[in-house]
Amino acid sequence: MPRNRKGLAHIIDAAQFSAGGFARLWRETAFRLELLAGALCLIGLVWLGATLFQLVAFGVLALVLLAVEALNTAIEEIVDYVSPQWSEMGKYAKDCGSAAVALLLVAMALLLGAIAYANLWGGA
Repeated sequence: MPRNRKGLAHIIDAAQFSAGGFARLWRETAFRLELLAGALCLIGLVWLGATLFQLVAFGVLALVLLAVEALNTAIEEIVDYVSPQWSEMGKYAKDCGSAAVALLLVAMALLLGAIAYANLWGGA
């Protein structure tokens, strides 16, 4: 078990923990697809002539999506560890994590549509 270090050592430890989290997330198909889709959408927004604010807004929402995907993966890992057998409560926990991801995907689609509308048809 790692000890709680102070100062610069704490920052180095935190960076290593984050790197481990990214390595775990990379094994999730959903994470890789969301990362790819986000990058392709940003490229599409640049092609549409999106403003810097629009690009940043979409980029921030894409990062929030990836963060929620990380939390969803953490929920799944914990549920699978605590309750290796199927359980209704475990199913609900996993379903709620999935719903959080789905809600962010809808938010991103709405933002993408609004940006596309504003840049293609001059909507405000």
